[in-house]
Amino acid sequence: MIEFQGVSKSFWTGTQRKVILDRASFRVDLGRSLGILAPNGAGKTTIINMMAGLEKPDEGVIRKTSRVSFPLGFMGGVNGKQSAKENCRYIARLYGLDPDYVESFCRWVCGLGEYFDMPISTYSSGMRSRFSFSLLLSIEFDIYLIDEGMPAASDVEFNRKAGNLLKERLQNATVVIVSHSPQTLQKFCDSAAVLRNGRLYQFDTLEEAKRLYDYTA
Repeated sequence: MIEFQGVSKSFWTGTQRKVILDRASFRVDLGRSLGILAPNGAGKTTIINMMAGLEKPDEGVIRKTSRVSFPLGFMGGVNGKQSAKENCRYIARLYGLDPDYVESFCRWVCGLGEYFDMPISTYSSGMRSRFSFSLLLSIEFDIYLIDEGMPAASDVEFNRKAGNLLKERLQNATVVIVSHSPQTLQKFCDSAAVLRNGRLYQFDTLEEAKRLYDYTA
């Protein structure tokens, strides 16, 4: 479970204060995947980062009683000077996992070939996304955090493997996806919410959330 209790978060943009959440209270229960709809610039990434513990609220409390993933695409724990192989083994040790397993799993999923043994700083953005997603899938979490869905990749084999693996994981796990597109949410989410002007409006179905989102867009 992830629970926000009276959480507020805002930023000073240089000309005005941008409110992300204003004393918001909501929870994500295990087995009830949540999709959050919000337009670009509303604070989707900030909410995901707060769920992961990467950002702190200005006010309020965030409680977690489950094993929560780092956000898909987050590269903060990855050393760009090291290879994907070296990073895999380092992350595996941090989570108490078998480094050989995590390395072989990521090598198979991301399909980077000889680049897997090269520094990540030499990767294109697409290659970094594929590595990040494979690393996320190599670790079993109770709740997976995904910002804007799967990484854009032109590699058909990667999309097939990664998509099937994510579906497998979600049979026994929960996902929180934030996106500006309802189509991104409909594959994985049981319930949905709309982030608008610092408030999170929760609904039992994506269709209900979509009606509010389309009306206020």
